[in-house]
Amino acid sequence: MNDRTQGEGSATPEQLREQVEHTREELGRTVEALAAKADVGAQARAKAAEVQEKAAEIKEQTAQKTAELKEQTAEKAALVTGRIREKAAQVAGAVKDRTPDPVLDRAERIARAAAERTPDEVRTAADDVVLVARSHRTPLLVGAAVIVVLLLVRRSRRRK
Repeated sequence: MNDRTQGEGSATPEQLREQVEHTREELGRTVEALAAKADVGAQARAKAAEVQEKAAEIKEQTAQKTAELKEQTAEKAALVTGRIREKAAQVAGAVKDRTPDPVLDRAERIARAAAERTPDEVRTAADDVVLVARSHRTPLLVGAAVIVVLLLVRRSRRRK
């Protein structure tokens, strides 16, 4: 019996009914808990739902991180492209500045003479190449800058 009935000696019928009702409620809760533990299917469904929720969360985080990295990469690519263009302009300016005027004049005369003697088919093909080069200017500039950098690195290694 419980603490209340031990102290009194004998329990009244009302107290006994309360004890029985209380015991039934406890027994019901215990049976429900045991049934929940024994229901493997429900536990599996709950675990699957938890795993799906976690997977969705990870997928969302991955998408956010991918977007961030894509943006950072685009920013860095724009920065590098700008630097390469600046360096290419500096190199072109340096070459032009260091080339003597007579050499530049002679190159211009040779270019004009070559243009006058070039057949129309070749000029048309050259114009097509120029159009393609202009439409793909950035990759060509990047490629030229890479070649210049490689040549400079090679030159500096030879001097050591």
